[in-house]
Amino acid sequence: MQEVKIYDTTLRDGTQAEDFSLSLEDKVRIAMKLDDLGVHYIEGGWPGSNPKDVEFFREMQNYQLKNANLASFGATHHPTRSAHTDGNLKALLAARTPTVTIFGKTWTVHVREALHTNNERNLEIIRDSLAFLRPEAKTLFYDAEHFFDGFRENPDYALATLEKALEGGADCLVLCDTNGGSLPDFIQEAVGVVRGRFPDVSVGIHAHNDCELSVANSLAAVRAGVVHVQGTINGIGERCGNANLCSIIANLCLKMGVESIPPENLRKLRIVSRYVLELANVPPNRYQPFVGRAAFAHKGGVHISAVEKNPLTYEHIDPALVGNRRRFLISDLSGRSAVKRKAEEFGLRLNKNDPVAMQVLEELKDLEHQGFQFEAAEASFELLINRAMGRARRYFELVGFRVIDHKHSEEKAPTSEATILVKVGGHVEHTASLGDGPVNALDNALRKALEKFYPQLRDMVLSDYKVRVLPGIDGTGARVRVLIESHDQYDHWGTVGVSHDIIEASWQALVDSINYKMYKDEKNGRC
Repeated sequence: MQEVKIYDTTLRDGTQAEDFSLSLEDKVRIAMKLDDLGVHYIEGGWPGSNPKDVEFFREMQNYQLKNANLASFGATHHPTRSAHTDGNLKALLAARTPTVTIFGKTWTVHVREALHTNNERNLEIIRDSLAFLRPEAKTLFYDAEHFFDGFRENPDYALATLEKALEGGADCLVLCDTNGGSLPDFIQEAVGVVRGRFPDVSVGIHAHNDCELSVANSLAAVRAGVVHVQGTINGIGERCGNANLCSIIANLCLKMGVESIPPENLRKLRIVSRYVLELANVPPNRYQPFVGRAAFAHKGGVHISAVEKNPLTYEHIDPALVGNRRRFLISDLSGRSAVKRKAEEFGLRLNKNDPVAMQVLEELKDLEHQGFQFEAAEASFELLINRAMGRARRYFELVGFRVIDHKHSEEKAPTSEATILVKVGGHVEHTASLGDGPVNALDNALRKALEKFYPQLRDMVLSDYKVRVLPGIDGTGARVRVLIESHDQYDHWGTVGVSHDIIEASWQALVDSINYKMYKDEKNGRC
């Protein structure tokens, strides 16, 4: 069976994406998550370009990777210097990574316009740079930047640059579609020529997504015999992004019968996909193939009916294989049978002809008209069904709350304080708390009031908080939707609130989150 090594460059090439930024701590956490997924190489950054990457490689000396090799990235030496005097190459060695990757110019346009040198000097630069790194690098990769553009313009020169990289000691020649403008048939043809010229050399692919073909181009290159694929989680990267490793890994393993990551780790794909986006505070693409929330979501009645009979009718794989799951969506297009199916996901028996199903449906349509969405807030939806069935329990009652933001001076951050009055049974609890912002203060005050009655709330963590301004009314009068994700040691769940007032919307989602925690613990005998 063919085997392809996965080289992840999320921490370097991925961070060049617009509105995508990672702290040093984020990069370390993602590196450990990628290692757990089972990728073979993790490109941590360019130590010659910024202090954060230097610190990252220093920090990673304190960690032991189980599966992956850490790689540092850089460029061939400057035309006016030698390899031995080039600071960029010295920084690569100082990073002390087992794998070193450097890129060089393949396209004569770049040799002339970017390096401001001639073709012969460029060949010397490639060979000398790799030869300088070779004695210290356990594994040495050469990224042939703009290879396919260079090959299209001057194939003999493009191949000559690869020859020089091999003379310098490269272990693998990585062919880069840097502008993302090539088509799969040309990729396959060019890779075939390279493999014919260097039959005993490992060849890789690094594709960008400017024509939305980076995954297709990467898979075409695998068909042509590459054994090394570079990309990023979720395809993040400069301009239109890089090749999406979530799709590439899934296609290699499930469609092409090619070994990449360990088969048992394939189920971690969705978790890793969401993890990277959450740390970068980037909303996930629900329509992303394989790992997106909507990848196996069914909304149309005809589709739902067919999938119930045989999932193969509208699903190309079992969603569990990539850590995803089948979902039957509830919306204002839903019928009573869809409400029944959704209730069954929560273990609630509901006859589709039952008046309760119609009540839930009508309330659902009204709430969605107001701006509620339950696709990412299934805990709120389950509580809605419970209320309609008369099974909801009130664990506490709000008497009132007040939230104050106090700005002491221009230089100091505001202070947020929440005061709350709640009734639990016949007891009224009055308390106050500070917080990092009004919503955090309100959350702290509510927990402080309730934990003496429900100590299990100490195990609950608010793990994500998102605010979306809803269309319809411009400016400060717009409605906002607040989505809160919470978790405990057993599960995680989402809740939603909608209002013109962000505090009120947050309160709704907070109350649902706590009520769901209490209901779930009670249902499972944990309280």
